[in-house]
Amino acid sequence: MAGVNEGPGKGALSGHAAMFLFAALIAGAFSFGKRATPYIDPGALTALRFVLAACVMSAAVAVAGVKIKRIHTQAPWRYLILGGLMGGYFVLMFEALKTAQPVSTSAIFTLIPAMSTLFGWALMRQRPSPSMLVALAIGAVGALWVIFRADLSALLAFDVGAGEKIFFVGCVCHALYTPMVPRLNRGEPVLVYALGSIIGAIVVIGIYAMRPALATDWTALPGIVWVTVVYLAIFTTATTFALLQFAALRLPSGKVMAYGYLTPAFVALYEGLLGQGWPAPTVWIGVLLILSALLILLLERD
Repeated sequence: MAGVNEGPGKGALSGHAAMFLFAALIAGAFSFGKRATPYIDPGALTALRFVLAACVMSAAVAVAGVKIKRIHTQAPWRYLILGGLMGGYFVLMFEALKTAQPVSTSAIFTLIPAMSTLFGWALMRQRPSPSMLVALAIGAVGALWVIFRADLSALLAFDVGAGEKIFFVGCVCHALYTPMVPRLNRGEPVLVYALGSIIGAIVVIGIYAMRPALATDWTALPGIVWVTVVYLAIFTTATTFALLQFAALRLPSGKVMAYGYLTPAFVALYEGLLGQGWPAPTVWIGVLLILSALLILLLERD
């Protein structure tokens, strides 16, 4: 694939390691988000988590001794695009979790690699290999199996809930974000680039969520909301922004997002450990298909 600094060696290996951690962290957002969304508007929640994430990322930039130069702030519209795409994904995710279950939404998340590969071809001319196409097809089948809860009649009737439809739109935003990272990058350090994207998200989401944020009684929110906000800000905003951008500069877009295939397995694990029950045995067939797709991509030479 052309257009990405992939190549063998530590660069590609570190990109894979970053995305494995990304999958484990992002899965927690589904479990925490499901428990917080009844108490707070998705826009207000997303705006707050990005503000806190900006503080965390700013501290990381300072600790790392990375200097923000004037050249890094050129063409600020780039950060608005990246921040708007990722912010839109999170708003739609929490909106979807009002009615959809964490495992089914995380299964929709696994459709992102196929969409990201398509966008990667359109924007970066990254050509997927035959084995990657096979993996994406297997992963998509596994995702549909989980989304429809192993119910063939629901699949044939294409009985998709409103929450799942909303989250699919959010996943389109996420899929487009991945190839846009290398497309818009002008050599900025990862931490600076991630901070700029988070600030862009604050601007875009702030405009959208200003009214619900002002209407929220922040002092009356239950503890689970604040636990969720802290987790989202530190682990699934600041950390995952950096991990995703780090990996996107070392691996092709489709392979970066292939690690999203791990998300349903992590979510099912978290939900089971939290006492919310384990998926039916038939649903695990879809999870195994999804994991098979990831294995195919991992075995493909970088």
